[in-house]
Parts: sequence; structure tokens; C-alpha cells
Amino acid sequence: MASNPPAPAAPFVPSTQPFGFGPGNDEGQWEEWNPTEESLRTVRGRHRVSRQRGGGLARSSTVLGVGVIAAVGAGGMASANTGKPPVSISLPDLASVAHVFDGGSSAPKGSATALSDVGVSTKDAAQGAKGAGEALRDRIMAQAEVQRVQIDSKAQYATEAAFAQQVGQAAAQAEKDAAAQAQAAKDKAQAAAQKAAEAVKLAKLATQYTLPVVSYTITGTFGQAGSMWSSGYHTGLDFAAPTGTLIKAIHSGTITEAGWAGAYGYRTILTLDDGTELWFCHQSSINVSVGQKVGTGDVIGRIGATGNVTGPHLHLEVHPDGQATGIDPAPWLRGKGLNP
Repeated sequence: MASNPPAPAAPFVPSTQPFGFGPGNDEGQWEEWNPTEESLRTVRGRHRVSRQRGGGLARSSTVLGVGVIAAVGAGGMASANTGKPPVSISLPDLASVAHVFDGGSSAPKGSATALSDVGVSTKDAAQGAKGAGEALRDRIMAQAEVQRVQIDSKAQYATEAAFAQQVGQAAAQAEKDAAAQAQAAKDKAQAAAQKAAEAVKLAKLATQYTLPVVSYTITGTFGQAGSMWSSGYHTGLDFAAPTGTLIKAIHSGTITEAGWAGAYGYRTILTLDDGTELWFCHQSSINVSVGQKVGTGDVIGRIGATGNVTGPHLHLEVHPDGQATGIDPAPWLRGKGLNP
């Protein structure tokens, strides 16, 4: 390949300018260059850069521009990383520093741009774009809103849980009260049923039992104290009536004794099927004999005043299972549907 011939060297002329660059200057020795046709010819493969006055200023301007851009980048990173509110740093517009790069002598007046808006174009700003500081602020506000919503949700859940617990307790209490009322009603109904059943039973027994005397007056009750009785108290129930008044069998049974019994006078003992003994005392006469079967209402004797008495009456005693000590005849008769 053919190569271009080297450009002729320009003649060296010492500087005679009092303000020119002298030896030891950063730009070196200044020299005058008079272009010729040969020196203006394009050299292939090479780019000639001629020296010019103010070259040092251009190179210094380039360094200044790089420093400004580095400062802007460092400020943006600090604003985004520290989480602190962005500090407004005035940054000259590119138009205001263009003369540094193009060698102009006059600098046009430019506008200052806040650091938080660096990197946001006019079009982005018109569409709602935000700088690093505003974006960080929005993220912090969004996180605070999420936390507030979580706290409100927890408080609402706690309130709903407490309300549900109160409702459950009220329902449980209401159920308990209803159960108690139902049990009370059931018990009352059972008591009424038992009472009705008892009434039916007594009515049925009343057809099987009868009082020993039809017309009478109660003159002595069980347990009365007095010297008239050898035991110190009255052991039976007295039915006062005129001598000769009929005495009837209270219930069906067997005559197990009939005759004289000392202080009891003439006495008849009627033994029921369940073993209960009924004593009929102070009779004026006896109409039955030992071993005789009698039914309810059969005449077994007549009222008298025999034995230890003060007047004619029937002394009735009740001895369950043939015991020597008797019980109060009044409640026993009421248990059979009879009201003495």
C-alpha cells in the first residue's frame, strides 16, 4: 500500500510577544504557523489537531464538566440511600455550561435544577414523574399507610372477637336460663302429675278403707301427756260417741284377738294383710271371734266405756307389723284417703 508523505515541518520562530507563552509553560513554546497548500492537504490515516490559543481553557473546562456530573451523581446517590429529605443543590442547565465545551466567550444565563429532580425530563415531569427524594417519600408514606391499615385491622379483629365472645356468653346464659326454666316447668309438671296420681290412688283406697265410726267427736289425739295413761302420754286416737254406736272394720283382714284387755276394756285386734294391727278398745260388746275374716265396713263391735275411761268412746291404735309401740293413727288414716 502507498503511504502518504509526511507533512513538512514548520519553521521555528522564537516568540517575540510579551504576553506569549514562554519556556516552562504548560502549553509549551508558542509558534506562528502560516498555512500553505501543502500543509492544508489532508493526510490519510491521520487527524491533525492544531494548537490554538485558549486550548488550556478548553481542557480545563472539560475537567470542570466531568466534576459537575460526578457531583450530581454522588448527590443523587446520597439522597436515595440515606433516606433524608433531598437537599436542593443548584445545578446549571446544560445550556449554561455549553460555552465551556464549545469555547464560547460569553455564558448564557440558565436555570437552577433541584437535585431531587435530576434525571427527570420536562416530559416526565408533565406526566407526573418524580425525583429520587419524592419517590423515597412516597415509599415511606405507603409503608406507614400499610402499617396503619394493619393496626386498624388488628383493632377491628379484637373488637369483633370481644363482641363475638360477649354474644356467645349471652347465648350460653340464655340457653342455661331456658334449660333451668324448662327443668322447673318439668319438675312442676311432674309434681302435679304425682299429686294427681296420689289423689287417684287415695280415691281408690277410700273405696277400700273406711272410718270406724260414722258420727263422732275427736276428744283425744296421739302423744298427749297426762297421768291418766300408764305410759305418760296418749297412745291412740279417741272417737267419742254414745254407748252402743256401731264400730266398723277399717279394712279387710283377720280377727286375731277379741276379749278383755285390762285398762283397754273389751278389745278387738284386726290384722290386715300387710301385717298392720288395728286395736279397737273400750267396747261395750264384741261381735266377732278370733280367726274370723272381715271386709271393709263390717260391724265388729259397739262403743262403750269399759276399762280405764272417763266416758264412752272408741280408742283406736295402729301398730305396723304388729310392733308393741303404735304410731299416730291420724296420718295413717289420711294416707288411706280418710280424713278423721
